Amino acid sequence: MRNIVALPGAIARGGQLSVAVEGCRNGGVVESRAFPRTPLRPVNAFGERARGIATVRENIHPGTYAIRAECDGRRLVRPGAFTVVGGVRGGVGGGTVTGAAPADMAIGGGLLAAGTVGGGVFWLRRRTGKRV
Repeated sequence: MRNIVALPGAIARGGQLSVAVEGCRNGGVVESRAFPRTPLRPVNAFGERARGIATVRENIHPGTYAIRAECDGRRLVRPGAFTVVGGVRGGVGGGTVTGAAPADMAIGGGLLAAGTVGGGVFWLRRRTGKRV
């Protein structure tokens, strides 16, 4: 084994990471603190590279993680192989509520009602105006 390549280099929690190990002829496994043990399968006829798709854990903390590979009885570790990014959860106070809140609905309903009343008044005033 010569090298471990992880793509993309920065990934969100729950994302899928492609891991390739050069010089891994018969397949093997890779693992990390950020994802469970994942099988590798040879990707070409010459057996010079094996690849696997690992799913990053949803509850992992953002940071840089190493990958450990095992192929043909040999082990290789690549420190800092990829970075897990964790975006800030938006909302008031870091809340995770999605969709419209009751206050949003009330404001939207009030604006809609005001527009309807204003349009009706304008239409009635034009209708009752004097015609020459």
